[in-house]
Amino acid sequence: MKPKVFVSRIIPDQGLELVRQACDAEIWQDEMPPPHEVLLEKIRDKVGLLSLLTDRTDAALLDANPQLRVVSNMAVGYDNIDIKAATERGVPVGNTPGVLTEATADFAFALLMASARNIVQGADYVRAGKWKTWGPKLLLGADLAGATLGLIGFGRIGQAVAQRARGFNMRILYNDLRRVPEAEKTIGASFVDLDTLLKESDFVSIHTDLNAQSRHLFNAATFAKMKRGAILINTARGPIVDQTALYDALRNGHLRAAALDVTDPEPLPMDNPLHTLQNCLIAPHIASATDNTRGKMAEMAARNLIAGINGERLPTCVNPEVYDRK
Repeated sequence: MKPKVFVSRIIPDQGLELVRQACDAEIWQDEMPPPHEVLLEKIRDKVGLLSLLTDRTDAALLDANPQLRVVSNMAVGYDNIDIKAATERGVPVGNTPGVLTEATADFAFALLMASARNIVQGADYVRAGKWKTWGPKLLLGADLAGATLGLIGFGRIGQAVAQRARGFNMRILYNDLRRVPEAEKTIGASFVDLDTLLKESDFVSIHTDLNAQSRHLFNAATFAKMKRGAILINTARGPIVDQTALYDALRNGHLRAAALDVTDPEPLPMDNPLHTLQNCLIAPHIASATDNTRGKMAEMAARNLIAGINGERLPTCVNPEVYDRK
């Protein structure tokens, strides 16, 4: 008999077919993710879970089935999973790093350009029938060439964004927990403290993990330190930004604009005041949404799942210390 697994959403065929071939897979068919209580029930007789970032995998879920062998998350981030609890229970957790770097960097830079040059506002202006003639002060934007880009987090995605910024002759600053001397040389980026980055950057793009230290890293005090007229880009995780403070900074004109691919919560309720601001561009968490990238993510998630149920080491494991426990 094939091992039973639960797949919490319909994923691209590149991964789904691998799962179906190797496993007795129950696949959640709805567009919306399974509620947590449903997930608890679905996992009780399964040895593997292929989850998405919308699925909360906590101690209660892990305890619902002591026979669970693996949790494979189809995402590079894993803040939806209690890694400590999984490790304590001997459950390896997989993620899908690397494959979404270029797509996410492309989208981050697309958001940067769109917010700088009022592209969405311009399209809306035309659709609303307001375009009557060329105007010398119509929808004036911010220059990219020669501007300073500050990167919060300088891992794979942050460095890929920096590579794109080089083509616009931008000055590149970054702040991270550690310096990356090799990338500094090849990309021409400069490591600075957070306050210096905020003070000097015309654009600030977030590429750090969500953790206890980064939650609401961008708050009222942070925004006050940013250069007046700066633009904020977030393609990392929504809770890194205090959205109430962001609204105030945008409304009072301290920030020129913001572009968010991630919010807190997701989706952002339609009564959230950020929706009322013309200088806040919000996308539905689609930075990695290309055919090729999502296909590769699905394949990586499938291979992590299959390795886990077979008792093999996961190709990309976020808690490798679990193998030491075994």
